Amino acid sequence: MPRCPWAITEPNITYHDEEWGVPVHDDRLFFEFLILEGAQAGLSWTTILKKRENYRKAFDGFQAEKISRYGARDVRRLLSDTGIVRNRLKIAATIENAKIFLAVQKEFGSFDTYLWSFVNGKPIQNRWRRMADVPARTAESDAMSRDLLRRGFKFVGSTICYALMQATGMVNDHLVTCPRHAELGGARRGDLALFSILRYLRFLLLKINKCLTRRRVCFLVAAGLVPAQDVDHRSK
Repeated sequence: MPRCPWAITEPNITYHDEEWGVPVHDDRLFFEFLILEGAQAGLSWTTILKKRENYRKAFDGFQAEKISRYGARDVRRLLSDTGIVRNRLKIAATIENAKIFLAVQKEFGSFDTYLWSFVNGKPIQNRWRRMADVPARTAESDAMSRDLLRRGFKFVGSTICYALMQATGMVNDHLVTCPRHAELGGARRGDLALFSILRYLRFLLLKINKCLTRRRVCFLVAAGLVPAQDVDHRSK
């Protein structure tokens, strides 16, 4: 079964297979995605993924408490850092967002509790068959965006909020043809059973093919058609 069609090269493949759509319940990671999704505005996600480690170093591992205390010297440092997106508005927004992020944590106990409230505490399991079916925004992302903006957050339009929801597993937007859709809870009971059967059949076919390959090699050697010393030991 193929991956979602946007994951065809690195670092997108690893990100798709290991992170995208996995439910997040860690405030630091939520803050990281909030900042990275905002930094992506006007750019490609691939560009941001390639700069992700640089962002972690430049922004103190996305520790909101430290970032909230950044001053003019830090801004100058960040504007000269070629490893990140050197946009003054986005840098200023990151610092301001860190301050509001801490306020939300204090109000709700955690940023995790606050964000998951927009989907009633559990992932929305979608069943898209084509990338063209996947929306850029939803009623939930609209509501999240409105509330974040009301609180003073920057770079949190509805489209950015929906990308955040996709990344952090608040919605499962892997296509139904992608193995990750089922693995992240998107399969109906019958679909999950079928998926397991297909995986087992693939395993059996690989084993059968390996056995047949060995037998063919043995036959060729016995018939004197192939010298034994020329047989690749991996085929035996």
